[in-house]
Amino acid sequence: MTPFGERVRVLRRERGVTLKQMAADLQLSPAYLSALEHGHRGRPTWSLVQQVVEYLNIIWDDAEELHRLAGLSHPRVVIDTSGLSPKATELANRLARQIRELPEEKIDSLLNAIPSAEE
Repeated sequence: MTPFGERVRVLRRERGVTLKQMAADLQLSPAYLSALEHGHRGRPTWSLVQQVVEYLNIIWDDAEELHRLAGLSHPRVVIDTSGLSPKATELANRLARQIRELPEEKIDSLLNAIPSAEE
């Protein structure tokens, strides 16, 4: 599941909207919306995120947060380390190989060690 998909699912459930109903109202297939929530589709487009924001009646900071999460929700990431140090290349390769086995607390620790774009 992607950060965007997880947040949309929470917001949808908080509002008592089924996946089927939301998909129909947004003129999407339920399979597509489900795949988006589960991270089986690529990053959502800006216009789709806007549709979701409007549909779920999300305002200001929450809407910005949903757009931010959409930008961080591409399930297949490619990291270009050309021109970087050998250690950077090693880090990218080790992370790619081992990310599925990392416990959540280690992932949290790594996320905290890397500044976000807002910092």
